[in-house]
Amino acid sequence: MKILVVGGAGYIGSHMVKMLSNSGHHVVTLDNLSTGYRDAVKYGEFVEGDIADSSILDQVFSSTMFDGVMHFASYIEVGESVIDPGKYFRNNFSNTLNLLDAMVRHDVKNFIFSSTAAIFGEPDYVPIDEKHPKKPINPYGKSKLMVEQALDDYEKAHGLQSVCLRYFNAAGADPDGELGERHNPETHLVPLILQAASGRRDAISIFGRDYSTADGSCVRDYIHIVDLCSAHLIALTKLVKGSGSKRYNLGNGNGFSVIEVIEVVKKVTSRSFNVIEAERRPGDPATLVADSTLARSELNWVPEYDDLSVITQHAWEWEMSHFNH
Repeated sequence: MKILVVGGAGYIGSHMVKMLSNSGHHVVTLDNLSTGYRDAVKYGEFVEGDIADSSILDQVFSSTMFDGVMHFASYIEVGESVIDPGKYFRNNFSNTLNLLDAMVRHDVKNFIFSSTAAIFGEPDYVPIDEKHPKKPINPYGKSKLMVEQALDDYEKAHGLQSVCLRYFNAAGADPDGELGERHNPETHLVPLILQAASGRRDAISIFGRDYSTADGSCVRDYIHIVDLCSAHLIALTKLVKGSGSKRYNLGNGNGFSVIEVIEVVKKVTSRSFNVIEAERRPGDPATLVADSTLARSELNWVPEYDDLSVITQHAWEWEMSHFNH
């Protein structure tokens, strides 16, 4: 297949580009490098550009007849979205419409969208399945849900088929050690704790110890980056073959508390570090765990790295090889 990966220089996108290329597909990455890294795109072609720019999109779509588009070019920081909602609605929603309009102009019919568990908001029940009410509590989650809703209408109007994959917590790194996570600033728990273990960070904070969970800290579902990418590849392959539009929740179905993740990191790294107890952050639900039964049954998707120790080990190897000089 010929695939356009938008946001392919970022954490998830770069792993996706590698998997697509290693699976024999022709990949073109389009990224504005605002949060991604040019050196993370190690496979296929690279075009620097922004999906806000219709002329760049027309050039890219005119140069190759794509079988499908994968979209990872979103801003992802919940806290920032509350402070600067316009930035999130412009990029995550308006610019995505610009991309979809270019697909319509160039008759590209298959779209894989990187969505999020944040579309569900404060959960009514866990684990969270696809039927769960969608009540996002921040602009980040709202911007992603707006795209999902728009995709329904683009299908009715233009026949554009889509699969939306709602991730819970992406974690880990390329098992080959070639790629990993390097957000700036970093907001994800696993790399933050690893930075404390490696000495790049003075301490790790636990935001709230009074949640209604076993140890009082927030519980989340961590999914290995490679397993996340494999679900995208399966979904795109099925979509191109005519499976129709779908929406799936992706997670391992296991919840780990912040304190449990810290303990796993201590075991994997054999290092101790400072842990600080801090106040709750607004908008943090107590528990977010995915029910990914639908993805497992319809996509025949089976996570390969569902052990948190393995997820952490891969991320630690990346931390040590790239930052611990």
